[in-house]
Amino acid sequence: MTAQFRNPGARAIISARQHLIETKDAGDPFEILAKKFGQHIDETVKRFERVEQVAKDAHDMVDDLDRKASRPGNPFGHVQKTWGAQFAANPQLKQFEEDRSRPGRFRMEIEQKDITTGAASGGSLSTPTRDPQVTLLTRQQLTVRSLLPVVQISSNSAEYIVQTQRPTGADIVAEGALKPKSDMALEARSANTQVIAHWIAASRQVLSDSPQLRDLIDTELRFGLREKEEDQLLNGDGTGGNLTGLIPNATAFVDSLGITGPTLIDTIAAAILQNATANLPADGIIVHPTDWMRMRTLKDADGKYILGNPGDTVEPRLFGLPVVETASMTQGAFLVGAFRRAATIYDRWQPVVMVSTEHADFFTRNLVAILAEERLAMAIKDPLALTYGSFAAA
Repeated sequence: MTAQFRNPGARAIISARQHLIETKDAGDPFEILAKKFGQHIDETVKRFERVEQVAKDAHDMVDDLDRKASRPGNPFGHVQKTWGAQFAANPQLKQFEEDRSRPGRFRMEIEQKDITTGAASGGSLSTPTRDPQVTLLTRQQLTVRSLLPVVQISSNSAEYIVQTQRPTGADIVAEGALKPKSDMALEARSANTQVIAHWIAASRQVLSDSPQLRDLIDTELRFGLREKEEDQLLNGDGTGGNLTGLIPNATAFVDSLGITGPTLIDTIAAAILQNATANLPADGIIVHPTDWMRMRTLKDADGKYILGNPGDTVEPRLFGLPVVETASMTQGAFLVGAFRRAATIYDRWQPVVMVSTEHADFFTRNLVAILAEERLAMAIKDPLALTYGSFAAA
């Protein structure tokens, strides 16, 4: 009876014993077996080396073809595969790499096409250089706030005291006579804070991918607040949600110099005088940039520039006072004043930028609302300290 062995190792031992019996007359059986085993190993190693070399050559070919013939895809039509892409996608290559039992080769047809920079071929083979500098729209120079005192508050309104009557009854008193009585009156007033705000929508992807854009949005939103604030500080009429501005509360200009054919500089001098005679010496001047340039180009009888040569750096000043230029001032008009006495800005909220997804369906659309806002009040404490008027026609 022949024994049946289910163990592969046992079967291998029986086969080896049978082989030794059959080859006992051909020499040392163990030497023959070792020799054949070595030859088999050598042949197997060589086959593996050939297969690996063929696979490496194939990958190198794919990389080389991709570098030479690749192009951007066309999302609006059929995309022509590069030679490298066609080679890599061929199922025969995958089968060839998996079958390491023998060396071999395979053949495939490549769809040929001339490589050009046209849209139907390689397209533009270069990537444009992105200039990191963003060209922004023009910005107005904001300067009115710099003339006024600023107080930080923590409530929704600011209360301040204004003197409405001063004691003026002082007089010479004779010996034994009754001394005169004077009266002084103070009045408590308040200025309510108002909110200046605006917002824009943006995608979360854009903000995540471009930190520069996020900073740009913050800067632009903050500037938008200041631009509106500048206009309100000058022109706010105090109605509705508007601030109480400088110009609507200023004293009208009256020319007390009476110069015939006055220049713009002459008119400013007369306004400064008006403040001085009201015992409210001016500390600043606000004009439109065009009017300042008209003054800057005034010449004397010899044709020389009055305020300095064009090549010189001239600080905007007239009669020792700083001149502030702003496009929020109407061209052809001016405001002269003791600004630090005339008015005060009360800041409740400094300009702040906030981001939220709670607007409408923004959360489900991956959008965010970027909001910028500030809150402030403006108190006009002494209208006589402000002189507002217009330049005479040229």
